[in-house]
Parts: sequence; C-alpha cells; structure tokens
Amino acid sequence: MPERHWLDVPFAEKDEAKALGARWDPREKRWYAPGGRVSALRRWEALPEVPDPLPGEDREFGTGLFVDLVPSSCWFTNVRSCVSPRDWERLRRMIVRRAGAECEICGAREDRSIPRRLEAHERWAYDEAGAVQTLRRLICLCDACHTVTHFGLARVRGLAETALEHLCAVNGWSRDDAEEHIAGMFELWHRRSAREWRLDLSMLTGAGVTVVPPPEAEQRPDIARRRLDESGRPG
Repeated sequence: MPERHWLDVPFAEKDEAKALGARWDPREKRWYAPGGRVSALRRWEALPEVPDPLPGEDREFGTGLFVDLVPSSCWFTNVRSCVSPRDWERLRRMIVRRAGAECEICGAREDRSIPRRLEAHERWAYDEAGAVQTLRRLICLCDACHTVTHFGLARVRGLAETALEHLCAVNGWSRDDAEEHIAGMFELWHRRSAREWRLDLSMLTGAGVTVVPPPEAEQRPDIARRRLDESGRPG
C-alpha cells in the first residue's frame, strides 16, 4: 500500500477537504492525502499524536453511568470549546482508538445504520474549597450514554424518558432508583451553579494542546440561551 499522508480534518471541514482531494480510510476512520494531493491539503497535515494517557489523567475517575451535569457557571469551559478544531480531532481520535471503538460504559459500538455514534465526554473534579473545576479524564461514550450524562439537555430535547430507560437498563436500577439519582444530581447542579469556578485544563496543556480562554462567566448563560434557540444544544 502506498504511504498514507494522514490528515487531521475537523468534521465541519470534511466536505472542503474532500473537494480538494482528501480520501477517507474506513478502517482507520481517518482522512488522508493521496499522492499528488499533499500540497493542496497541507493545512490539515497531521500533528503529532497526543499522549495516552494524557498527563495527570485518571482513567478510573468517574466510572459507570451517571448524570454528570456541568454547572451553568461553567458552560463553554468544555474541552471542545477551549481547543482548536484540529486539536479536538486529535483528542477525539485518541479517545475512540484507546477504547477499542466502543462505549467505555455499555460496550456499544458505532453503527451509522441505527444511527449510533461514539462521542467524547469530559469527567470533571470540583474542588469546593478552592472553587476549581479540573479536567480529570476523557472518556468514549455512545450517544445514548452521553445523553444520560447531560440529562438537563435530554429534557430540553424531549429525550428524558429515553435517557431514563437507558440509565435503568445499564445500571440495573428501578425507575425509582433512577429518579432519586437524577433529583440528587440536579440539587448538586443548582448548588454548584451558584458560584464561579476557576478552570484547570493542565491535563491538555501538558500534552501540547493549545487552550483558548472560554467566555467570561457572566456571558455564558446568554450565549447558551442563544445557541439553544438556534440549535437545541447549549455549547
């Protein structure tokens, strides 16, 4: 097989890259530049792989399926909002690859015919005393498990019942168990949302990923409302 010139093509730019000659490798799930097209696709030339694990990452942190609500005062501090699209592609690729291309919670594999996707999710630690929100782990989830973690968004999108059923099925919980858990996590969310948090993304900067500052805390709720009105997703 001829040498592949791998590319880091963000999803939003795939059509542009394809028009310039990029090709998709279904086995590697990655774009590459065929011979003779390297110069035209130079802007997407692959950067070095990010380390696995990331510096300071705790692969055991936040195991299992649970509602994992990000305080409203922390909206837009998620990894995807704080890194470039190309760096996000590098991180996403590493996360899916090391998980063996399956959900790290329920074991589901990607299946576009259903459709079922694999997505990256952040696990955060909250230092209540120091008011620090620290990235501790990146985890590969199927979209069903990911919807459970963002249960507030599931409610907005009319997917709460489906998410609750998935939470019960994966954890072997009764409906009462699940509803008690959800209520407790929303109580925690309200308490954490009442304060501002300092962001610690040293797990990324230590891996050579450039981090851009998120919007100021007082701007985030208004931005979220606008994006929710436009797309149904805050962030």
